[in-house]
Amino acid sequence: MKQIIALICLSICFAVVIIAKDAQPNEDPQIEQRMKNLTEQLRCLVCQNETLADSRADLAEDLRKQIREQMKAGKSDKEIIAYLTDRYGDFVLYKPPVKATTYLLWFGPFAFLIGGTVVL
Repeated sequence: MKQIIALICLSICFAVVIIAKDAQPNEDPQIEQRMKNLTEQLRCLVCQNETLADSRADLAEDLRKQIREQMKAGKSDKEIIAYLTDRYGDFVLYKPPVKATTYLLWFGPFAFLIGGTVVL
């Protein structure tokens, strides 16, 4: 009986591995290179300290899938980034631009450092 249960567990494990390998995209190398370059510029909305390329979160997988579909549709990297920032805000950018809404993000640490030095 134990051998049958072990055999069933092994079968399930191998099935999962086979399915996972099938899920890996076999795309055009140019699209994959573009994907890599673009997703390294974008932040994972779940992990927040990882790029979209490095994250293994489900949302990151969905975003990579959306980006890949937009690339296949012929959209440029700028159009894809504009779509993502319209949908998720500048937070999705790993290096957000310096503008009025991000001053605190860029200069806040220095202000706290100076303020802390003055208090001490």
